[in-house]
Amino acid sequence: MQNTPATNPLLDFSGLPRFADIRPEHVAPAIRSLLDENRALIERLTAEPATPSWETFVVPMEEAGERLGRAWGVVGHLHSVLDLPPWREAYNAMLPEVSRFYAEVGQNLALFHKYKALHDGAEFATLSPVRQRILEHELRDFRLSGAELADELKPRFQDIQEEQSQLAAKFSENLLDATNAHAEWVTDAAGLAGLPDDAREAARAAAEAEGEPGWKFSLQMPSYLPVMQYADDRALRERMDRAYATRASEQGRPEWDNGPLIGRILALRDEEARMLGYRNFAEVSLVPKMADTPAQVLGFLRELAAKAKPYAERDLAELKAFARNELGLDALEPWDIAYASEKLRQQRYAYSDQEVKQYFPEHRVLDGLFGVIRTLYGVDILPDLAPSWDADVRFFRIEKDGATGKELVGHFYLDLHARATKRGGAWMDSARSRHRSAHGTETPVAYLVCNFPGPVAGKPATFTHDDVLTLFHECGHGLHHLLTQVDELAVSGINGVEWDAVELPSQFMENFCWEWDVLSGMTAHVDTGEALPRALYDKMIAAKNFQSGMQTVRQLEFSLFDLRLHSEVDAAAGPVPIERVLALLDEVRREVAVLIPPAWHRFPHSFSHIFAGGYGAGYYSYKWAEVLSADAFEAFEEAGAGKGSLLDAETGARFWREILAVGGSRPALESFKAFRGREPRVDALLRHNGMVSA
Repeated sequence: MQNTPATNPLLDFSGLPRFADIRPEHVAPAIRSLLDENRALIERLTAEPATPSWETFVVPMEEAGERLGRAWGVVGHLHSVLDLPPWREAYNAMLPEVSRFYAEVGQNLALFHKYKALHDGAEFATLSPVRQRILEHELRDFRLSGAELADELKPRFQDIQEEQSQLAAKFSENLLDATNAHAEWVTDAAGLAGLPDDAREAARAAAEAEGEPGWKFSLQMPSYLPVMQYADDRALRERMDRAYATRASEQGRPEWDNGPLIGRILALRDEEARMLGYRNFAEVSLVPKMADTPAQVLGFLRELAAKAKPYAERDLAELKAFARNELGLDALEPWDIAYASEKLRQQRYAYSDQEVKQYFPEHRVLDGLFGVIRTLYGVDILPDLAPSWDADVRFFRIEKDGATGKELVGHFYLDLHARATKRGGAWMDSARSRHRSAHGTETPVAYLVCNFPGPVAGKPATFTHDDVLTLFHECGHGLHHLLTQVDELAVSGINGVEWDAVELPSQFMENFCWEWDVLSGMTAHVDTGEALPRALYDKMIAAKNFQSGMQTVRQLEFSLFDLRLHSEVDAAAGPVPIERVLALLDEVRREVAVLIPPAWHRFPHSFSHIFAGGYGAGYYSYKWAEVLSADAFEAFEEAGAGKGSLLDAETGARFWREILAVGGSRPALESFKAFRGREPRVDALLRHNGMVSA
């Protein structure tokens, strides 16, 4: 069979991915042909004796690399959202070859010298600042990829990259399999006491789908979280908590134990860092970020912890007293935290998450989200049609007014509901980045993926306010990708943006979910159609910073654990024993945490952000970028003061122009200062979290 765009849809780059046609058997031939194409091009370009130029060297390299990246991106996406055995096998079969190719490219000294010759040559001075920045990033990335290593060391460095990719994929698969494997069956309706109706109905539907009586609860978040928040059956909560907290550990099936993978990943990262001349992996991780050194990040995290911990201790003392006096829980166990917290919130603020949820049916939330985007940026989001990987997926186009009518800005797929074949969490990924090609400007395309509960018993899906925050967050990433106005592929959208600044647009969007003029227009009670009452909104605002101290120190716990793990644990002798990893986590908890879980908890085994998601020695980015995002949002608070609305189009246009539009074409700090007119300050973050003195 010929391997052409006509016969292999993965090789068709003329438009959107042909999800209706792509099959697992297309993966190997398509990816191998693209790898061959890229290798042949590199061989030809590096053999060329003439001095390289942007047009004759960089452009063909980018175009060939973009085709490979797009095709492999589709495969990786399907591995995440359609994790059936054939797709898992197809992805894992090619993962070593793709990893090996990128490791080879990063170490190709001849290629490195070509980029260096262009950087050092006469043409460099004539290039735009954006293109100069791209070349500087290329040289930096070559050095981080081992291009300057001795030839005898390069094969080992390639092996390290390849094995790390395989371990990351296996880590995610183990976690998904362990999550899906556990179920709690309730056969007596009395065991459902306290649970909301929609959680009961979803559990009943899950049992019926398997032809069983009773109710089935899983560790998927839409099923797990209502049990932990609302179920009066403490034994059920305990079983669910134990199962969730020990996923992919030695306490389950041996083949799904992520403990050995963690030790091996740490050893490989440490070896990589030492080969590159750094003392630890944290130093390597920070090279392309805003922060300069691990010590600087540690200082930032500990300063925040010092400010937050007194508030966290107060939060916990209040919760313990309430649980003891009102719920009869003398000892507050891990499986009681969410339950007692929800009860305390209901008592203190006279509302529950479940009550609020009824006002957020999916269609109204989306209308509200799209309305915010339209008001801030003057673009329209319209339903569109395209093949997808699941009947539940929707597709949209973004348009703006142009000189000759409507202009296409970009497209995005929206995959909102949890499925057994989809990895947990929420994320945005690129299907295509904006860039200029021989065919003109290619518009960007994004995937927006969440794991919210779907419709139940004929009613539309309803979202908790936390779900709404998550949706706005991922849409912020999507807007960063889709509203770029940079035509250079390497720095358009989120490409080339420092990792610790990439959360700025996403966390920024969350702030609008607390504004009355936004929420009042995006709610309608699922039964009555009534908008969110102002009295209920006022209770939500009063409760906004409920337990914010505990939540903050928990995030700081994760960040400190990640950074110290990658800067202090000696992995030179080989795989790090999981006992050492757990001991370090205990140390961090003694320093900043107020909630200390039992010894059997296995949080690291499911910490996929740092072991499978690109956040290794970078989890601090969430807090770092939160400072930027809170400060940026303060500009909208200032513009909207006294106007009754923070949806200020003029400030939105400036945010688009200085932050979203420029992507990675200039340093993130420059973009922030261009928008805000000054350096970032931590004050707004502390104020938004209620951690300032009265």
